[in-house]
Amino acid sequence: MNRNEFQQKHCIIGESVEIAEIIDVIQQVAPTDLTVLVTGESGTGKEVVAKAIHGASQRANKPMISVNAGAIPEGIMESELFGHEKGAFTGAGETRKGYFELADGGTIFLDEIGELPLATQVKFLRVLENGEYMRVGSATPRKVNVRVIAATNKDLESEVRSQDFRGDLFFRLRSINIRIPALRERKEDIPLFVNEFGKQISEKNSIPFAGVTSEAMELLKNYRWPGNIRELHNIIESMIVIERGKLIDGLDVRRYLKTTEEGARHLPVQTHRTPEQAERELIYRALLEMKNDIMDIKNHLARTNGGGRAVPVGSNYVEAAVDPEVHHDNARVVPIDEMEKRMVIAALERYNDNRRLAAKALNISERTLYRKIKEYGLE
Repeated sequence: MNRNEFQQKHCIIGESVEIAEIIDVIQQVAPTDLTVLVTGESGTGKEVVAKAIHGASQRANKPMISVNAGAIPEGIMESELFGHEKGAFTGAGETRKGYFELADGGTIFLDEIGELPLATQVKFLRVLENGEYMRVGSATPRKVNVRVIAATNKDLESEVRSQDFRGDLFFRLRSINIRIPALRERKEDIPLFVNEFGKQISEKNSIPFAGVTSEAMELLKNYRWPGNIRELHNIIESMIVIERGKLIDGLDVRRYLKTTEEGARHLPVQTHRTPEQAERELIYRALLEMKNDIMDIKNHLARTNGGGRAVPVGSNYVEAAVDPEVHHDNARVVPIDEMEKRMVIAALERYNDNRRLAAKALNISERTLYRKIKEYGLE
């Protein structure tokens, strides 16, 4: 199946290089049972990617259970995921299967995995490693055959550093990481979304869609879209329903997208609403912008590691480097690579060349450890 056929079958919209690369990765990992971590801002389409992976897998005829971890109260998280026995707690009047058991043979998509409580993360890791879990109130291990796809809009590496997410679970998850770019990073795909959403909304509401002018399309392409594809869909839906079959022009778009002179903030304002609705809309959009700003600051601080120079080590990760010209008194400054080599040697000696334990102690993946061993000639 070629790329275009794959996109049509699995409802993936986009012609950008980023989307082409994502589709290539999906087609490679889908036939396997590898755990996949999908990352990206809210509204970028992480569940669409998860459904495509499941739909192209050998489990396609089995259920795919989607679970939003952020929507489940912490007190019932384990019961929802792993089930419970009758009488396990007050109100447990009958035995209940959890989402993992319901997804047996198929796929479980765990969205907002960064919201999992630390205690639940331990049990989730156990399922990933050997397929074992226990219902709440039971001491009998159960086995389940489930393919796990997780998603998050958080920087899990930063969460690990702040001890809000387990390092071993993070390294277990990130073996296959599909990052979905924000809509503003693939502006060439926006016209495709506009036309597709226009068609869908028109058919659903029995309202004709006359399209948009070139000026209107440029305005839509140059908007920041803090809410990403979800926000674009909502805006297109509002314009089609309210404008009722009119060719959408630049003036119409400006009425829905309020831009500042600097173009740094863009807050949509929809017409024909009550003052209360308009106020709620503004607050919602402002909160989205604030969230993005905070995430940008957190990512910047994580990259610079408190002031050190940020040195790229990959498309998604950077690490701080120490300037070798900086000295303290007359003490010798040990280069980073020499320190790293010493740490690798020490870990291997401590665990008698058990690379799995050494990697865990160093808080890196086994793959990275193997690369370091080869790089420093320690084989």
